[in-house]
Order: sequence, then structure tokens, then C-alpha cells
Amino acid sequence: MPGPDRLALAACVALIASPALADDVTVFAAASLTDALDRIAAQWSEETGQTAVMSYAGSSALARQIQQGAPADIFISASEDWMDAVQASGDISTDTRRDLLGNSLVLIAHGDAAPVTIDKTLDLAAMLDGGRLSMAMVDSVPAGIYGKAALTHLGLWDAVAPMVAQSDNVRSALTFVARGEAPLGITYATDAAAQDDVTILGTFPADSHDPIVYPAAVTAQSDNDQAQAFLDYLSSDAARAVWTEFGFTTPK
Repeated sequence: MPGPDRLALAACVALIASPALADDVTVFAAASLTDALDRIAAQWSEETGQTAVMSYAGSSALARQIQQGAPADIFISASEDWMDAVQASGDISTDTRRDLLGNSLVLIAHGDAAPVTIDKTLDLAAMLDGGRLSMAMVDSVPAGIYGKAALTHLGLWDAVAPMVAQSDNVRSALTFVARGEAPLGITYATDAAAQDDVTILGTFPADSHDPIVYPAAVTAQSDNDQAQAFLDYLSSDAARAVWTEFGFTTPK
């Protein structure tokens, strides 16, 4: 799958910023999970005395780092495709893979704004009024891939493609809108809910893009006996309560 080297660098920087001790569980996780997963990791630590260290970036960057031997114990992707890629290269323990979460895709605006109906009649180019549409990278980062697919399905992509400003991950795309550097953006609903300076204008129809699924698995290289324990905890009742609070859906 294509993607610039700077995505891989972002994952390296994340690792340097959050060094892990030998007995810590190192988790490579999609950036959209940041707030909820930090909360869950703290709960797990309080309950068990163990520590999980998070490295957040775009799923594409994290997948490549794992394939290159980065020291991850668990991978949580915002895309089935990137988990499939890591599985195909033999870098996860296939029997540990599970679908952990779901999400939805939304159109957001800076500050207060009136809701809109997202369908084929939406004049998104006019709404931008010369500004930029902030998105994660549309050819490699899941939120961007879903966003481009949705716009294409609705017949809106060609009109707005020249106005798209692409970011390394969905949280960066969110930040551009929150700061007013872009009037509109496309993110996950959970990201938008975590930011006070944006408004959700509408939700993209579920049939306009592939289902948003977050698969998780222990990596093939992990020899940490707590990795499976933390992965299991992510599906516990305690974790589900946090996922739900932050707007994620969980399998029945």
C-alpha cells in the first residue's frame, strides 16, 4: 500500500516520545483511539499494577513500523485492510485477532454551525467558500480512505478534491478545523466529540463507505505474557463502558 516515508517517521517519533520498559505492554494504536484508550490503559494499570505504553499514529504508519520490526506487542488498526496487510506479512498472531470497535464518519465545522443533510445534493465546494477541507491522507490513512470513498459515492469528490488539505492522521485533521485553519473537515464521530471547538454538521450515510472497524491483535514478535491479558481487557465490561462513553460501538 502506498504512503510517504514521513508517516513511518511519525510512528518512530511516537515511540521515542513514549519509551517502554521491558515488561511494559507496548501498544501501537490508531490515533483516533487516543482519549478512550488512555483512560482504559490507566484503569488496567490501577487494577493490575501492569503498564501499557501507547504509540499513536495513522494505522498505515504503524503497520509499516511493525512490518519493519518495531517493538510492538499489540496492534489496533482503524482499518481492516492494514490489519490484513500485517497479517499477510506474518507479523501478528492470527488467532488473537478480533474486531474490537466500530465508528462513524462525520463532517465537521469550526465553531458553531447549522446541521446539514449529507447526500448527493450537498454543495460542499460552496460551503468551503475558498477554504480547505481537512482530511487524513486519502490514499493511506483509514479516516481519509473512508472519507474519499464516501465523497466519491455521493458524487462530491471531484468538486472538492483540489480543496482537500491532507494530514498524517485523523487527529491532525481535526486540529486544523479546531484551530480555524480549515473551515470544514471529515473525521470520525468520536474525534469530533472530543473537541470543543468543532461542530458535527452531519453523519455520512453508512452505505457510502466500507464499515469502520477497528481490528486488534497481538503481534507475532511479542513475548510479553501481559499482551494477551491487555488485549482481553479491551473487550471487558469495564473497557466497554469507556468505549461507549467516547462514542465507539462494540460488538455484541
